[in-house]
Amino acid sequence: MTTIRNNTYLLTLLLVTIMLQGCFVDDDHFIENTPRDNFEALWNIVDDHYCFFDYKHIDWDSVYNEYAPRVHDNMNSYDFFDLCSSMLATLEDGHVNLSSGFSSSYYWKWFQDYPVNYDERVIHENYLHFDFFQTSGIVYKKLTENIGYVYYESFSSNISDVALDYILSRLSLCDGLIIDVRNNGGGSLSNVETLVARFITQRTLAGYISHKTGSGHNDFSEPYPYYYNPAQGHILYGKPIVVLTNRHTYSAANNFVQVMRMLPQVTIIGDRTGGGGGLPFTYNLPNGWNIRLSASPILDAEGNDTEWGIEPDIDIDMAPDASLTGKDAILDNAIDYLTNNFHNSTNNYEIRQN
Repeated sequence: MTTIRNNTYLLTLLLVTIMLQGCFVDDDHFIENTPRDNFEALWNIVDDHYCFFDYKHIDWDSVYNEYAPRVHDNMNSYDFFDLCSSMLATLEDGHVNLSSGFSSSYYWKWFQDYPVNYDERVIHENYLHFDFFQTSGIVYKKLTENIGYVYYESFSSNISDVALDYILSRLSLCDGLIIDVRNNGGGSLSNVETLVARFITQRTLAGYISHKTGSGHNDFSEPYPYYYNPAQGHILYGKPIVVLTNRHTYSAANNFVQVMRMLPQVTIIGDRTGGGGGLPFTYNLPNGWNIRLSASPILDAEGNDTEWGIEPDIDIDMAPDASLTGKDAILDNAIDYLTNNFHNSTNNYEIRQN
């Protein structure tokens, strides 16, 4: 996650960034580039800035007591990196990464123990028939059932308003729209806003954000709201929408699902998202390594934390042999849902343009 274009939010975020981007300081002794001092710096940075200790019931002091005795100053860089990475894994957070010149650590278990629930080859071969349009990182096509299909692989791919106008115009006669964000690992929150702005007709509360106000685990500001506005002068889409999710729907993609599920015309189908509800910041260690961690929690419009993920409205898993049968049960369910929902609806859905 990176930015939201709301001016008030940007100003606040800038102030928070300035406040948080400090070096580790210890008034008791001069910090040296040793494994011991780097370990102390790492542990203290996390202790001061990580935002989910209480939410995840993590006793960070106990973690220190477990790992600190294993640090010694004749450790080589690789062993020290592995020890620090193991300690950080206790946070169970995909946004926590330790980066050195030779490696970066990642916590993978947030999705490893879940079904994959996405197979690009199955989609491209059996639903899109290797014949589709592609722009701004988005794959799109009208399916044979007269349902529009949009796949957005990463919110790191910038979405242009021109591209969205083309996409929504081309799919305007479809009975409904499927937005597939399975395996979307996140990216920029500004792209979330750009996309959501096509499905709302008035200023909409997107959620809340808090920032650290001190070094204590509970030293946070009161959550303050941020809003999205409809895309002025561009095509807005008002027909029924299904958003497809799997466990690898993470970070900014999780935030997209968080906002979309609040809209009355939207249904979420698939697997629980991966979460990643904290805004990450990066800090430096004395040895030049970087530690990235969740520093500011982002809440949904009801004030709930989504760090552990979001449950779908309709929970569906793909068959393990989907690549052999060519069937995507999650996509099939979405097509059936939209077909029935459209024909049974008494609402007048339409494409609107400001």
